[in-house]
Amino acid sequence: MALKKEFSFKGKNIEELKGLTIEEFAKLCPSRARRSLLRGFDKHLLKKIEKSDGKKHIRTHKRDTIVIPLMVGLTFAIHKGNSFEIVEIKPGMLGHYLGEFALTRKRLLHGKAGIGATRSSTAISARK
Repeated sequence: MALKKEFSFKGKNIEELKGLTIEEFAKLCPSRARRSLLRGFDKHLLKKIEKSDGKKHIRTHKRDTIVIPLMVGLTFAIHKGNSFEIVEIKPGMLGHYLGEFALTRKRLLHGKAGIGATRSSTAISARK
Protein backbone atom coordinates (compact mmCIF):
# COMPACT_ATOMS: atom_id res chain seq x y z
CA MET A 1 0.00 0.00 0.00
CA ALA A 2 1.50 3.32 -1.12
CA LEU A 3 1.43 6.23 1.28
CA LYS A 4 0.78 9.72 -0.01
CA LYS A 5 3.85 11.89 0.51
CA GLU A 6 3.19 15.02 2.55
CA PHE A 7 4.33 18.34 1.09
CA SER A 8 7.35 20.04 2.65
CA PHE A 9 9.32 23.14 1.67
CA LYS A 10 12.88 23.18 3.04
CA GLY A 11 11.86 20.71 5.75
CA LYS A 12 8.71 22.55 6.90
CA ASN A 13 5.12 21.48 6.25
CA ILE A 14 2.43 23.87 5.00
CA GLU A 15 1.01 24.61 8.47
CA GLU A 16 4.44 25.65 9.77
CA LEU A 17 5.00 27.80 6.67
CA LYS A 18 1.69 29.63 7.10
CA GLY A 19 2.80 30.59 10.62
CA LEU A 20 5.96 32.30 9.34
CA THR A 21 6.24 36.00 8.58
CA ILE A 22 7.28 37.10 5.09
CA GLU A 23 10.82 37.85 6.34
CA GLU A 24 11.15 34.38 7.92
CA PHE A 25 9.83 32.73 4.74
CA ALA A 26 12.31 34.79 2.68
CA LYS A 27 15.20 33.14 4.53
CA LEU A 28 14.05 29.76 3.17
CA CYS A 29 13.86 30.98 -0.45
CA PRO A 30 16.61 31.08 -3.09
CA SER A 31 18.64 34.29 -3.29
CA ARG A 32 16.70 36.07 -6.05
CA ALA A 33 13.33 35.49 -4.40
CA ARG A 34 14.78 36.29 -0.98
CA ARG A 35 16.08 39.68 -2.12
CA SER A 36 12.75 40.47 -3.74
CA LEU A 37 10.80 39.59 -0.58
CA LEU A 38 13.15 41.44 1.76
CA ARG A 39 12.77 44.63 -0.28
CA GLY A 40 9.11 44.57 0.69
CA PHE A 41 6.00 42.68 -0.32
CA ASP A 42 3.28 44.74 -2.05
CA LYS A 43 1.05 46.02 0.78
CA HIS A 44 -2.01 46.50 -1.45
CA LEU A 45 -1.88 42.89 -2.66
CA LEU A 46 -1.21 41.65 0.90
CA LYS A 47 -4.43 43.34 2.10
CA LYS A 48 -6.37 41.63 -0.71
CA ILE A 49 -4.86 38.26 0.24
CA GLU A 50 -5.62 38.64 3.95
CA LYS A 51 -9.25 39.65 3.47
CA SER A 52 -9.92 37.12 0.69
CA ASP A 53 -12.47 34.43 1.50
CA GLY A 54 -11.09 32.08 -1.15
CA LYS A 55 -14.25 32.10 -3.29
CA LYS A 56 -13.46 35.05 -5.57
CA HIS A 57 -10.39 35.41 -7.78
CA ILE A 58 -7.81 38.02 -6.82
CA ARG A 59 -7.08 39.98 -10.01
CA THR A 60 -3.54 41.28 -10.39
CA HIS A 61 -1.13 42.67 -12.97
CA LYS A 62 1.84 42.04 -10.66
CA ARG A 63 3.52 39.10 -12.39
CA ASP A 64 6.77 39.64 -10.46
CA THR A 65 5.17 38.78 -7.10
CA ILE A 66 6.69 35.84 -5.22
CA VAL A 67 4.23 33.14 -4.10
CA ILE A 68 4.14 33.13 -0.27
CA PRO A 69 2.44 30.62 2.07
CA LEU A 70 -0.55 32.95 2.68
CA MET A 71 -1.48 32.53 -1.01
CA VAL A 72 -1.75 28.72 -0.94
CA GLY A 73 -5.31 27.63 -1.70
CA LEU A 74 -6.36 30.97 -3.21
CA THR A 75 -7.11 31.57 -6.88
CA PHE A 76 -5.52 34.46 -8.74
CA ALA A 77 -6.46 36.02 -12.06
CA ILE A 78 -3.01 36.91 -13.43
CA HIS A 79 -2.82 39.38 -16.32
CA LYS A 80 -1.04 38.01 -19.38
CA GLY A 81 -1.10 40.95 -21.75
CA ASN A 82 -4.57 40.78 -23.25
CA SER A 83 -6.56 38.78 -20.70
CA PHE A 84 -6.43 37.24 -17.26
CA GLU A 85 -5.54 33.61 -16.63
CA ILE A 86 -7.08 31.89 -13.61
CA VAL A 87 -4.44 30.09 -11.50
CA GLU A 88 -5.03 28.18 -8.27
CA ILE A 89 -2.00 28.43 -5.99
CA LYS A 90 -0.72 25.05 -4.81
CA PRO A 91 2.04 24.34 -2.25
CA GLY A 92 4.53 23.37 -4.98
CA MET A 93 4.41 26.93 -6.32
CA LEU A 94 5.98 28.48 -3.20
CA GLY A 95 8.98 30.70 -3.96
CA HIS A 96 8.11 31.06 -7.67
CA TYR A 97 6.82 34.17 -9.45
CA LEU A 98 3.11 34.52 -10.36
CA GLY A 99 4.10 35.28 -13.96
CA GLU A 100 5.56 31.80 -14.36
CA PHE A 101 2.06 30.33 -14.26
CA ALA A 102 0.38 32.63 -16.81
CA LEU A 103 2.26 32.29 -20.09
CA THR A 104 2.19 35.32 -22.40
CA ARG A 105 3.23 33.73 -25.67
CA LYS A 106 1.23 31.37 -27.83
CA ARG A 107 2.54 28.00 -28.87
CA LEU A 108 4.19 27.88 -32.30
CA LEU A 109 2.74 25.41 -34.78
CA HIS A 110 4.46 24.43 -38.00
CA GLY A 111 2.21 24.27 -41.03
CA LYS A 112 2.60 23.47 -44.68
CA ALA A 113 3.96 26.26 -46.89
CA GLY A 114 1.67 27.45 -49.67
CA ILE A 115 2.45 27.58 -53.38
CA GLY A 116 5.33 29.97 -54.07
CA ALA A 117 6.03 30.45 -50.37
CA THR A 118 9.47 30.41 -48.81
CA ARG A 119 10.61 27.68 -46.46
CA SER A 120 10.58 30.05 -43.47
CA SER A 121 6.84 30.70 -43.81
CA THR A 122 6.03 27.22 -42.47
CA ALA A 123 6.21 28.60 -38.92
CA ILE A 124 2.78 30.02 -38.14
CA SER A 125 1.42 31.12 -34.79
CA ALA A 126 -1.34 29.13 -33.13
CA ARG A 127 -4.49 31.29 -33.11
CA LYS A 128 -6.99 29.49 -31.00
